[in-house]
Amino acid sequence: MAMNTGIGAASSVDDWPERFTVEWLKGRYAAGAVTPEEVMLEVVRRAERDAEMNIWITPPSAELIMPYVERLRMLDPAGAPLWGIPFAIKDNIDLAGVPTTAACGPFGYIPAEHAVVVERLLEAGAIPVGKTNLDQFATGLVGTRSPFGETQNALRPELISGGSSSGSAVAVARGQAAFSLGTDTAGSGRVPAALNRLVGYKPSLGAWPVKGVVPACESLDCVTVFAHSLDDAYIIDDIARGLCGDDPWSRSLPAPGSLRPSRLLLPSGGLSFFGSYAEGYEAAWHTAIERLKELEITVEYIDTGLFAEAAELLYGGPWVAERWAGIGAFVEQNPGVTFPVTEQVLRSGAAEAHTAASLFKAKHKLQRLKAEVRRLLHDAVLVLPTAGGTWTREQVRNNPVAANTAMGSYTNHCNLLDLCAAAVPAGEAAEDVPFGITLFGLADEESLLRGAAERFVGAAGLTASALAGEAPVSAASEDTTLVAVCGLHMRGFALEPQMFGSGAVFVKETHTAAKYSLLRLATTPAKPGLLKHANGGEAVELEVWSMPRSAFGAFVAAIPSPLGIGKIELADGTEVPGFICEGYAAAVDAGAEDITSFGGWRAYMMHCDETRRLSDPLEA
Repeated sequence: MAMNTGIGAASSVDDWPERFTVEWLKGRYAAGAVTPEEVMLEVVRRAERDAEMNIWITPPSAELIMPYVERLRMLDPAGAPLWGIPFAIKDNIDLAGVPTTAACGPFGYIPAEHAVVVERLLEAGAIPVGKTNLDQFATGLVGTRSPFGETQNALRPELISGGSSSGSAVAVARGQAAFSLGTDTAGSGRVPAALNRLVGYKPSLGAWPVKGVVPACESLDCVTVFAHSLDDAYIIDDIARGLCGDDPWSRSLPAPGSLRPSRLLLPSGGLSFFGSYAEGYEAAWHTAIERLKELEITVEYIDTGLFAEAAELLYGGPWVAERWAGIGAFVEQNPGVTFPVTEQVLRSGAAEAHTAASLFKAKHKLQRLKAEVRRLLHDAVLVLPTAGGTWTREQVRNNPVAANTAMGSYTNHCNLLDLCAAAVPAGEAAEDVPFGITLFGLADEESLLRGAAERFVGAAGLTASALAGEAPVSAASEDTTLVAVCGLHMRGFALEPQMFGSGAVFVKETHTAAKYSLLRLATTPAKPGLLKHANGGEAVELEVWSMPRSAFGAFVAAIPSPLGIGKIELADGTEVPGFICEGYAAAVDAGAEDITSFGGWRAYMMHCDETRRLSDPLEA
């Protein structure tokens, strides 16, 4: 496609980051430094640049994107948290009016409605830019099982990209979307994240509706998000999460906060690593363990055999028959159209061994394993490598089944055991060969998963801006200043109207550097106080807003002691003006309570609300 795409004139922006993040785009939009039209033009240009990487099935184009850009005119950016944010959609998730193929052309259909998760994102102002390539019928962890071509790794084209959500991950890693939707049954929302240096967030089963998603293994399927940071992933989670009455798999699981777990669980025995970079993977894993030990959370070594037992059930048990139940009729009626290795895997679900009796036998075994895991993981988070290695695309072609099986060694257990998971970058196995870890928590203890993941990422210095290769967010306009708020001025709290009254615009959610403590001050109403330490401290959640300089003076003058405005160091190393607390407020006789362990004011208030609910029978 030529530069005359119909989206707008050639962009005048000359400092595009290599990769987009939600935070960067929000900051630039708020400062008036870039327009959605310019961003979408750049997305189309990048997709054309990378056309040979086989990222897309329906690629970005003016025809697809422009109606959604025009729709932004009817949305107030202040009330649309994803206003103008480009995102990619795995092509087994419905976008109305655009073919859904699941990487099988003859299977394709044009949906009349959006998938529920897609609809929620559109209502929040997000812009869908295309449908991404995948391992056919979401069956695979390698990214090579598609008639639309092998999706290349974002960093090393000879390596696999990971599957099945291959295109979704690479689209984000190559700067063609700020985030993307994948699906995860056996690890498809986590393995591609690790191989392309991304965050892959897999919420608890049922937390995000799956209506409008082509089933892979329907009772285990999840919609997931790829992003450059946990903060970006959380923004998507806030919007996508919620009960859907039309979805039989949907569950009411409230948005989690961020809590410190009492224990981190690590495997007691040696782990298996594979591929050409096996030694680098093992070294990176041991480095990650040392970082985990620095988080001031008790580390406990456990036998992870029960997780391996559960993982074996996914393809060695009757759940593979669930895949065949969903797609088998199509395969039988359309001989020769299914990708050969995919058909081989699917047809294994039709084996005579998968009887009703074997199903119940496996379900009973799984139920026992789930009970053991609940006892083991209560108030704890399990940590494993996301993958034990990687392969070249040629190696996978030569040994497609065994290579794929190895990729799921540390992922396959997750959904069977009803766990949530966050895959985060954790260094490198070699140059441009990322290594990642995955943290697992119980479905109803997702706050612990977040708390542990945030602490690890903060301690390792793996910030969104560093991973995305972007310049730190700054006040791009001479007429505005950034302001960091950590309490009642945040969205949804009592003093948020003061921000709007000062003409402020929300920019992003983020964290401080790991140098702070958070106090609950002895005031009425209760307020938080943020203190910086020369040594020690933790990362604390906050929000960054952009405020007109003309209103900033009056805003500061109205702040009561012991609070004030000073420079706050963010997780990416930048400093912005924000709320700080005078040191005397930390004295015991001042009545302040240290609430740092909650990770932020929002999580602390959620804890208080839950405590009141449990202690008051009328509220319960």
